[in-house]
Amino acid sequence: MKKSFSMELAGRTLTVDVGRVAAQANGAALMHYGDTTVLSTATASDKPRDGIDFFPLSVEFEEKLYAVGKIPGGFTKREGKPTENAILTSRVIDRPMRPLFPKDYRNDVTLNNLVLSVDPDCRPEVLAMLGASIATCISDIPFAGPCAMTQVGMINGEFIINPSQEQWKNGDLNLTVASTREKVIMIEAGANEIPEAKMIEAIYKAHDINQTIIDFIDKIVAEVGKPKHEYTSCAIPEEMFAKIKELVPSERMEEAVFTDEKQKREANIKAITEELEAAFADNEEWLAILGEAIYQYEKKTVRKMILKDHKRPDGREITQIRPLAAEVDLIPRVHGSAMFTRGQTQICDICTLAPLSEQQKLDGLDENELSKRYMHHYNFPAYSVGETKVSRGPGRREIGHGALAERALIPVLPSEEEFPYAIRCVSETFESNGSTSMASTCASCMSLMAAGVPIKRMVAGISCGLVTGETDDDFVLLTDIQGLEDFFGDMDFKVTGTTEGITAIQMDIKIHGLTRQIVEGAIARCREARLFIMDTCMKPVIAEPRKEVSKYAPKIIQIQIDPSKIGEVVGQRGKTINAIIDQTGVKIDITDDGAVSVCGTDADAMQKAVKLIETIVSEFEEGKVYEGKVVSIKEFGAFLEFAPGKEGMVHISKIAKERINHVEDVLTLGDVVKAVCLGKDRMGRVSFSIKDAQ
Repeated sequence: MKKSFSMELAGRTLTVDVGRVAAQANGAALMHYGDTTVLSTATASDKPRDGIDFFPLSVEFEEKLYAVGKIPGGFTKREGKPTENAILTSRVIDRPMRPLFPKDYRNDVTLNNLVLSVDPDCRPEVLAMLGASIATCISDIPFAGPCAMTQVGMINGEFIINPSQEQWKNGDLNLTVASTREKVIMIEAGANEIPEAKMIEAIYKAHDINQTIIDFIDKIVAEVGKPKHEYTSCAIPEEMFAKIKELVPSERMEEAVFTDEKQKREANIKAITEELEAAFADNEEWLAILGEAIYQYEKKTVRKMILKDHKRPDGREITQIRPLAAEVDLIPRVHGSAMFTRGQTQICDICTLAPLSEQQKLDGLDENELSKRYMHHYNFPAYSVGETKVSRGPGRREIGHGALAERALIPVLPSEEEFPYAIRCVSETFESNGSTSMASTCASCMSLMAAGVPIKRMVAGISCGLVTGETDDDFVLLTDIQGLEDFFGDMDFKVTGTTEGITAIQMDIKIHGLTRQIVEGAIARCREARLFIMDTCMKPVIAEPRKEVSKYAPKIIQIQIDPSKIGEVVGQRGKTINAIIDQTGVKIDITDDGAVSVCGTDADAMQKAVKLIETIVSEFEEGKVYEGKVVSIKEFGAFLEFAPGKEGMVHISKIAKERINHVEDVLTLGDVVKAVCLGKDRMGRVSFSIKDAQ
């Protein structure tokens, strides 16, 4: 049965078609917002996947270039691996929806969002977020929804609900908020140093919009929603828990868990596991789920101690940050390096500078964004957590963490006019025990300053955790969570910023939403912590950017030329500019507006290249002395090349002060001589004199 539903959302009509396409999926919604169209589907397997202790949810955001009237590049002419934007969008959809599925559900679920058409005024990411929720809600898949998501931009201090691509790119705020009926469930933000109070205002403006969308989804579910199917629960049997607690009393589990050394804690749990494996040797059913049972017991122990006694596993106070350390210049010959350590989390960041021509080229659905000047990459090798695993390149988590640190630092970077470099920071995780993305932000900030990048202000980041009880007002916020508190807690609330305000937020939770009291408390706690990190750890090591870039970094000289002269500098098929590059060994970039960047490591060679370019684009001045190379000899005189493609003639009578019969008596090919410009002759030709320049 085909049904169509519509509502007005931020001045545009949102339409949802159900039953029109993809009828064999458990749930499908064809979403329309302006001319943007996205097909969102939700499918689930009939049976749980064997041998796993997690919910196997996959979320996909598929960008098809036909949606913006493009054919993919390359030889295959079809889309390849997901773009970074597609991966980040998938993560933003996954994070609020995952907690709303039953905790004991082990059936495979895939949420697929296919972008069919893109209207620049209506971002497809918004439609995919809403479509995924609607498709799941109307399906027979167990789900405690609905949830809704809204994006907020800000231009000139005014909030914009679901901004266009252009507004999203050029505004001071990129905020995505997901909500259930009562609470905020996910926050993702990039901001241009937005004050905390303004950010909270924006979050709850989005939350209010989400309530109107949830009312709309409720109407759709009431008309076309399917009854939720029964499923096989994978919960741990109560009798098994009782037996484990009998063999391992809670006091012993507390003693095993509460230590500030991750390796010691793991050894303690391993000893308990081996003891229980021996006790349950004759019960194969219990042995198969023993690991999950111990995990749950460990989790309940940690949560109880934090919530009731405010006791953290490593003995810290709830607002206390782990020991901090920082240093710069630990890696020789790179352009900038810094290491930041917080407890057992350690990041080394390396900064590399290059000409703007080396910025990353993008091939996605946003036609306004074709390149990226600042790149932040994050690596998480297995040794950082004491494991052995072959590296297969960055996964979604690594890409997400790198993007968060990148977003945190973009607002303080200098403009291309101020600092004409492409910039790449790479964060190598040496050790991990919680919030490596926030350590990456701190390390990257110091690495940029060490490299001589004139950032506006220092940026730091920290993560705040949460443990909740039975009621909304029964909770404990934890500053600087370590891995165990992240795994067993309810929230990972990451905030980066300067002394002036917030530059990025990423919030993940495992419960069905946060109260406003928790959100405001976490944001305030993170501000206090990041200022402490900057003042006590980062500033004593490097308080401001260095005045010059490293001696190993390329130097750049910028000049401006008349855009109409660009063709003369480039030459036919690049002949002129390539000749300058061959002569000097520099790299030259020219923009359409006539901005020329000369990049190299040899200052003399760079100045020579600049002089050649200026010679090419300038008119010869009468009376001015030029230096040129003899490139051609005729009976009547010689031709001098003052720059590639820029020549002038010296008549034989103007070569020497005495009379000569042959040009070859004085000049040979390749000679470099000085000549003065005599101006134009009667035929409009510019002539030169060598004898008058001596």
